[in-house]
Amino acid sequence: MGKLTTRRRGAVWAVVLMTAAACTPPESDSDERSDAPSTSSAPSAASASPTQQAGAPTPPELDAGMGETLAGQRAATRGNASLEYSGGAEGKALIVAVSCKGDGSITVRVPVVKMSFPLQCSVGEPAVTYNQFALSAADKPGTVSVTAPPTVTWAVTVGRGDPASEDAPSTG
Repeated sequence: MGKLTTRRRGAVWAVVLMTAAACTPPESDSDERSDAPSTSSAPSAASASPTQQAGAPTPPELDAGMGETLAGQRAATRGNASLEYSGGAEGKALIVAVSCKGDGSITVRVPVVKMSFPLQCSVGEPAVTYNQFALSAADKPGTVSVTAPPTVTWAVTVGRGDPASEDAPSTG
């Protein structure tokens, strides 16, 4: 999958802002941050495994031209797994970009900002979502946890960037 254009990216941010209410707090208030954040992590479940199948989703790209910086990334994986990511500058938003392919849906949890969101995957082209969290804890290091059935392959990119404005570019 190619990099999103600025216009499409603006539309994605507008959707993220409008659907922020659809994000739900995780079931637990525990803060799963690590004292030593890294940009990769071992799978959290024995069933999780990196995969190299043809057409597997790749970690979504950040837009360096918009000042987005990488905090962590995980290549195509099947099953449940987690990714630890590094802290960032205060005032920057946390970006969690996920791509998945296969029959089923995944749930992405971001405990440091107390949010989670689902993503319905597709058998054809990978489904991709970019979520931006402009919250007070967004600069903290943390963990992204993905719950996925064995029929789904997913990849994730975590980054930081300037918070999107309330009136992000329209799709028309």
